[in-house]
Amino acid sequence: MPADHVPATHSATVVRLLERFQTRQATIGIIGMGYVGLPLALTAARAGFKVLGFDINGSYVDRLNRGESYIKHIPSDPVGEAVRARRLAATSDFGRLSEPDAILICVPTPLTKHREPDLSYVEKTARSIAACLRDGQLIVLESTTYPGTTDEVLKPILEAGGLRSGRDFFLAFSPEREDPGNPDFGTSTIPKVVGGDGPDALALADALYSQLVEKTVPVSSTATAEAVKLTENIFRAVNIALVNELKVVYAAMGIDVWEVIEAAKTKPFGFMPFYPGPGLGGHCIPIDPFYLTWKAREYDITTRFIELAGQVNTQMPYYVVERLAEAVDRSGRPFSGSRILLLGAAYKKNVDDMRESPSLKLIELIEARGAAVDYHDPHIPELPPTRRHGPLAGRRSVPLTPETVGAYDAVLIATDHDKVDYALVAAHARLVVDTRNTLGRAGLANDRTVKA
Repeated sequence: MPADHVPATHSATVVRLLERFQTRQATIGIIGMGYVGLPLALTAARAGFKVLGFDINGSYVDRLNRGESYIKHIPSDPVGEAVRARRLAATSDFGRLSEPDAILICVPTPLTKHREPDLSYVEKTARSIAACLRDGQLIVLESTTYPGTTDEVLKPILEAGGLRSGRDFFLAFSPEREDPGNPDFGTSTIPKVVGGDGPDALALADALYSQLVEKTVPVSSTATAEAVKLTENIFRAVNIALVNELKVVYAAMGIDVWEVIEAAKTKPFGFMPFYPGPGLGGHCIPIDPFYLTWKAREYDITTRFIELAGQVNTQMPYYVVERLAEAVDRSGRPFSGSRILLLGAAYKKNVDDMRESPSLKLIELIEARGAAVDYHDPHIPELPPTRRHGPLAGRRSVPLTPETVGAYDAVLIATDHDKVDYALVAAHARLVVDTRNTLGRAGLANDRTVKA
């Protein structure tokens, strides 16, 4: 920890809490037991802490207390082990928020339909904590948000009852860095950025996360920590937009963008490969850049570069559908009235996460042009309700057989799950429009394959 962030002396409250973290005697409360909260809870339980998970979803609570996972890429075994060892329990009773020594907030921070921050989940959670807040608790926000949220939104709600941050309780921000389905990096192996509201809060947050992860990265303030997460995701969004735009340009020139990227990445310096796709998905990349765009307006600054990247990425589903329609028409069948099989409904490979998936937009655009769409996804047997694509909820994944594949006018590869039999697809599809270069990478592309 930087020397200028270490207090010369700690209060008795801070010393006691530090000791509880360092000896792993503390109880950790985690609000939101989804794709971020559940891995964090398992990591804390494995480290020896007692964990109390809070969620408004009664089904999640019941399944966790039975030792079951409800997230595809998280097996039930570690959940069951933590529950049986009495290291993990779940509850929907937010009146128990006075029990934990530290409360970690892992709730959604989506956008409104006008692309403005929706902090309603954070605010509601803060009010629930405030109703039970006691002396000597550490509160950490992990949800991605704009710089200033911890200090300007969370802190006033928590202080409304008379307790003061830095004196009675301690407030920090530590952005989640989960990458669902990534076999190489998990919660404990990804460095944890921490920023505190004052030196005591920083020392406490650093002490807690030091027990959970291999490395912590303390920074000077909560706003700096908030900016770190936005910067990471904006970097990805901008570079994805760049290769998406290059894909469009190179396709017009008859150049394969994937071949270009593979050759370019052999340069040992000055280049980092990013890959094009059918659009952005997930809970971070399509959303987080607009949190900074919104906040920047408060300072009369226009984030033109970020907004341009957003425009490029949001146009990709339209480009893909245009390429699909052209390919079907060239095959001798009118696109209107055709039948399309979409492979992959999740926003990324090998997960069951539908948040902001471009596949949903692809289905709507294809059907708006008069074609019919079915989908196959080994991880998503049925499309769940979503805020923006409600009418699609309830559709079920169709089986992938030679007969079903051959019955469609075209197969559109939107998500390149490993569990899909691409050899079957290549052999039996009349036409494949591939947005991920899946068949090309597998050496299965043929004269019926179109890259989009």
